[in-house]
Amino acid sequence: MNDLRKDSATLLEVGEESAGQRIDNFLLRLAKGVPKSHVYRILRSGEVRVNKGRIGADYRLVEGDSVRVPPIRVSEKSAEAVAAIPPREFAIAHEDEGLIVIDKPSGVAVHGGSGVSFGVIEQLRRARPTAKLLELAHRLDRETSGLLIVAKKRSALTQLHDMFREGRIAKRYLALVKGRWLNTVQHVRLPLVKFLTEDGERRVAVSREGKEAHSIVRLVARWTNFSLVEVELKTGRTHQIRVHLAHLGFPLAGDDKYGDFSLNKDLQKTGLKRMFLHAVRLKLTHPLTGELLELEAPLPPELRDFLKRLDANETREYGEAL
Repeated sequence: MNDLRKDSATLLEVGEESAGQRIDNFLLRLAKGVPKSHVYRILRSGEVRVNKGRIGADYRLVEGDSVRVPPIRVSEKSAEAVAAIPPREFAIAHEDEGLIVIDKPSGVAVHGGSGVSFGVIEQLRRARPTAKLLELAHRLDRETSGLLIVAKKRSALTQLHDMFREGRIAKRYLALVKGRWLNTVQHVRLPLVKFLTEDGERRVAVSREGKEAHSIVRLVARWTNFSLVEVELKTGRTHQIRVHLAHLGFPLAGDDKYGDFSLNKDLQKTGLKRMFLHAVRLKLTHPLTGELLELEAPLPPELRDFLKRLDANETREYGEAL
């Protein structure tokens, strides 16, 4: 075992970036690789003190708090796993003191877990070791590309969470689907429920017992067998766009969970080797400054190239969502 801290206790002063955070989450981030059970044990035992007093795991830190952290040990294996994460910077659509908006590539998870050792947030932290805080404000599926918000301050993070929950952030995606979408604008209100397959994989389905889910689909362009649509999310359920469109008979091109699998094989042969779903636009009021942010991430080259191949073979019909 290697010492994560020195043999004596460490005193830390809480800065603005950690104000409002629960003490258990503060410690879990501080002691990467340490089992949660150990963190909760030292909290229950009173070894962790705030302003010289005992606190519970749900205590929320205040700027200026003095936190006593006892010596914490982490296994060599855990320390090596953290050290093995390759640092990586991503294309940036916007950055200021409170947040970063990156253009996430397809094929990269937003965070580690579920068989993935690391994701965007772990790589970004490794690339910016002096950053006081970097936290995901929301999620994108691994195969989805496009705009992703990362908070740099705790105050920004809590505001962004509230804004997403209350639907005050406008999110728009471009998706290529199988079939000819007919309606210029269509509101899709179909409740969604999560479940696990026999293999333990997470899936989502339309169900009356599910949670409310609302998507607005606008036609951008159409070909003989495909349609390009823009989807505005009014709610942010897991796999919402993919399940809504597949349920209506318009599966996403390249979707390996809810798509047309024989079509996907043909698409791979013609060059589309990923799911055609891209988070193209974000519109929000900056959580700290009140500034209006309107951000856009252009389609990645592999998606633009596939549309060019469609255009080369047949005439594109345009919709109104341009």
